[in-house]
Amino acid sequence: MLERTQVPPFEGTKEQEKQLLAMIAAHKDERGALMPILQKAQDIYGYLPIEVQTMISDETGISLEKVYGIVTFYSQFSLTPKGKYHISVCLGTACYVIGAGDIFEVIEKKLGIKGGECTPDGKFSLDGCRCIGACGLAPVLTINSDVHGRLTLDDIDPMLAQYE
Repeated sequence: MLERTQVPPFEGTKEQEKQLLAMIAAHKDERGALMPILQKAQDIYGYLPIEVQTMISDETGISLEKVYGIVTFYSQFSLTPKGKYHISVCLGTACYVIGAGDIFEVIEKKLGIKGGECTPDGKFSLDGCRCIGACGLAPVLTINSDVHGRLTLDDIDPMLAQYE
C-alpha cells in the first residue's frame, strides 16, 4: 500500500499572491522565464503547492502538466512546506556506514514525521540528502545552516532542544 505524505492545507496570503503575480507579469513573455518564476514563487511561499503551480500555469499559459513536471524534476523545488528548522541528514556512503540511517530514523520517531514532511506546528522538517562534503564529520546533519557532526544517537535530544 502506498503511503501518502501529510501536507498541511495551503494558506497563502493576498500579499504573497500579489508578489507572485507581479513577478509573472514582468517576466511571462520572456523566453525561459518559467524557472525564474518558479524560483521566485518558492522564495515567496517556501514551497510550490498545486495552488501556486496553478496560478503560474494560468498566468503564463504554460500547461499545469509542464509546470508540475519541472517542479518535480528539479530537486531545488519542494511540493511540501519546510519547517522553521529544516533538518537535512546526510545519507551519503561515509555517513551511512557510521550510523546516519539510524539517526534519521530516531529523528523521524522523535518528531513524529517521515522524511519529506514537516511537523504540524511548522517548527521542524526533515529530509535525507546525499553527501554534503563533510565526510570527516560523519555522521553529519544540518539544521538550516548549522552543521552538526560526529553524531551519536545520544546527541539527538540535546541537539533538537537547542531549537525548541
